[in-house]
Amino acid sequence: LDPSYPKERLAFILEDTQTPVLLTQEKLVENLPPHQAQVICLDLLLEENTQNNQENPVNQTTLDNLIYVIYTSGSTGQPKGVMIPHRGICNQLHWRQTTFRLTDADKVLLTISFSFDPSVWQIFWPLCFGGQLIIPRPGGHQDAAYLVEAIAEPAITVLALVPSILRVLLEEKGIENCRLLRHVTCGGEALPVELIERFFAQLNLDNVLHNCYGPTEASIDTTFWTCQRGSNYTIAPIGRPITNAQIYILDENLQPVPVGESGELYIGGIGLARGYLNRPELTKEKFIIDPFSSQEGARLYRTGDLARYNSDGNVEFVGRIDH
Repeated sequence: LDPSYPKERLAFILEDTQTPVLLTQEKLVENLPPHQAQVICLDLLLEENTQNNQENPVNQTTLDNLIYVIYTSGSTGQPKGVMIPHRGICNQLHWRQTTFRLTDADKVLLTISFSFDPSVWQIFWPLCFGGQLIIPRPGGHQDAAYLVEAIAEPAITVLALVPSILRVLLEEKGIENCRLLRHVTCGGEALPVELIERFFAQLNLDNVLHNCYGPTEASIDTTFWTCQRGSNYTIAPIGRPITNAQIYILDENLQPVPVGESGELYIGGIGLARGYLNRPELTKEKFIIDPFSSQEGARLYRTGDLARYNSDGNVEFVGRIDH
């Protein structure tokens, strides 16, 4: 729950989840909407000299238990609670580590509110694999001048940005001091080729910028493409699937479309959400039986996105079906 959200949205989420326990800070309690949850202020707990048991409880969590519910904006305006199991996030983190190899010298800057799912890898990738997590001041991720300083001074090496923020940063004074970056992820918006070329021109960093694609319903990122200098693309591809993910581009009859033709993008694999909280009909509509899998219970997620295969095997995002 982002404290900056409107009270109506917070109230809806608390009611929809029937949250039994709410972890927060004392200063935020008075701004909460009416709710039934037991409130625990973590800052007060730290101040209390309690004689609590110092032993960690036995971990009985399984890969199929939920790790979180994150709310996305619905087309009707009502938020949808996406239920993500541990399995998908474990896969996401292991894919990142296998592909990009974080070390104890890496510093990851948190650049998004924790109410959005990219924050999950930004927080837990360094914490799970020995890197350093750098948390900016509240609201700092929206201040371009501050962000450039926050990247340059502690020598940030890992960064995630939406393309529109990357564009602003590349125009900011001091961006030339950010050349220790070795892993920059773009996602959430289309990445223009012109912006890729500007990145190379400003920072002169090869094999660092990655265009990623993935809906919340598929545990963060599903595909990625490492941006290349002077490529012949007019639209930056979203690339190929990550480990244990499948991509299908299908027509209205769930048949694969030819290379170069547009179709709806479907996602399969172990990263899929359990579904939408308290929305069984929507879950049934968006998560369908996988007609291409022999595995019992295998499903596909209908993204509502149009895409096509390029001749080199990379996927290109075309747009939304409903636009």
